Amino acid sequence: MHSQVLHNETVLPADAEFLAAGQVGFLNGWGVFSTIRVREGALFAFDRHWKRMVRDAKLLRVPMPSSAEWLHTQLRKLVEANQATNATLRLAIVRNKGGLFEGPGLERPFELIGFTTGLKTWGDSVRLGMMEQGRHAQSPFAGTKVTSWCQNLTMYEQAQEQGFDEVVLLNERGEVSECTSANIFASFGPKVVTPPLSSGCLPGITREILLECLTADGLTVSEQVLSPPDLEAADEVFITSTTRELLGVNSIEGLKINRDGQARLRLQAAFTAFAESYAMATP
Repeated sequence: MHSQVLHNETVLPADAEFLAAGQVGFLNGWGVFSTIRVREGALFAFDRHWKRMVRDAKLLRVPMPSSAEWLHTQLRKLVEANQATNATLRLAIVRNKGGLFEGPGLERPFELIGFTTGLKTWGDSVRLGMMEQGRHAQSPFAGTKVTSWCQNLTMYEQAQEQGFDEVVLLNERGEVSECTSANIFASFGPKVVTPPLSSGCLPGITREILLECLTADGLTVSEQVLSPPDLEAADEVFITSTTRELLGVNSIEGLKINRDGQARLRLQAAFTAFAESYAMATP
């Protein structure tokens, strides 16, 4: 984490004390968050992050800032304070009021917390474990990016203890859903597919851009229900996230994974061009 953090409208030292036990969202994980890539000073795909946070906040009854413009202005102050021209930014909106243990004197309905950190080097591929019942696709809260993230962190930590980099999460129907912090794709010749939102997966921003914005000659990107045998039959498998972009999968626990396809490399090139164009066009 960089030396400065954002608290509401104020940039403070990262070790400053500014939270209280009575702010119920912090004790209960009652908030929404997003991870944003800063590219040449621009908040990449900020409008998409805002739209997703608003959707999740409405479902979880978390108050949100009145406008995207206000929030963007506050985050820009953080980026400038940390000189985080190319970095990763974590943003959380946390509810202050509600429940039996609400603290006294709380005036704000929510707290805004933001911090930045350097870019992580992920290597050229990942090894994935496999976990059954990792996602509940029928839950009304499936696919929300909520600050109560400890289950994902636990599964991620367990996977690393077992020698994997991440873990494929299956839903209650045995379908492939996602990883703990990444979406998953498979290519079959010119056809590239990813599980639908009905699988219980998060609507990742990189996933959304691949589905809606990118073109690579001869390739199609769409949603399709996937099973573990489908992953084994694919020409290649890769995962996507804000921090990883498109990262190839080297192996999956219990499966024989092919690495014969070229779709990921072509889509990565298209994604890089899209992101660079976005940064150049954003003041």
